[in-house]
Amino acid sequence: MRLLIVEDDNRVAAALAGVMARHGFTVFRAATGAEALARLPDADVVLLDLGLPDTDGFDVCRRIRAGSDVPVIVVTARAELSARIHGLNLGADDYMVKPVNGAELVARIHAVMRRGRGDAARGRDDDDRTVVAGPVTIDLAVRTVHVGGAPVVLTRREFDLLAALARQPGLVYRRGQLVAEVWGTYDASAERTLEVHIGSLRAKLGDHALIETVRGVGYRIVADAPGGR
Repeated sequence: MRLLIVEDDNRVAAALAGVMARHGFTVFRAATGAEALARLPDADVVLLDLGLPDTDGFDVCRRIRAGSDVPVIVVTARAELSARIHGLNLGADDYMVKPVNGAELVARIHAVMRRGRGDAARGRDDDDRTVVAGPVTIDLAVRTVHVGGAPVVLTRREFDLLAALARQPGLVYRRGQLVAEVWGTYDASAERTLEVHIGSLRAKLGDHALIETVRGVGYRIVADAPGGR
């Protein structure tokens, strides 16, 4: 597995590279955002620092996600919840605050890679499968969403969350179940951002009745929701 470490601090990069190499990864490094984007085609997974000398790591994440589904794990000193939420909303697959535990980081890398393989397998199983819920049409195979015939642009995480709910309309998904399904591993802190993603989805879909909150349990898709834009 080829691992791209995007980190401008030589000591931090060397420490990460050493740990990852000992766990069998082929490691290469980019010290700037521009170098990271240039080397992206060689990567199976990206560890992305936010404090880069030429640009903000959030912008790098946005640009990666605009053209690639490669898993991105933000590894940064920015611990505030607003930064975590922003990174996840931009499409990062996970977010870790320095200093990180090497074994936990390796586990999270494998988790996001399993998640990617699961998406591919589901894509094969969902060929030609379309879910229609009220005014919303979700094509699980090609990962597109339309509301009243108009396309809606979702982040990778938003689509994964909507798809998880849409595969079985009417079924209530517990919060922890959704976190494990969409984030690829259970992280209690991700539950705090789940509501943010649900709110963003409702706003983009223009139909707050479509995703119902089941108080004290979780969420479900209301297949016969009448709303719309």
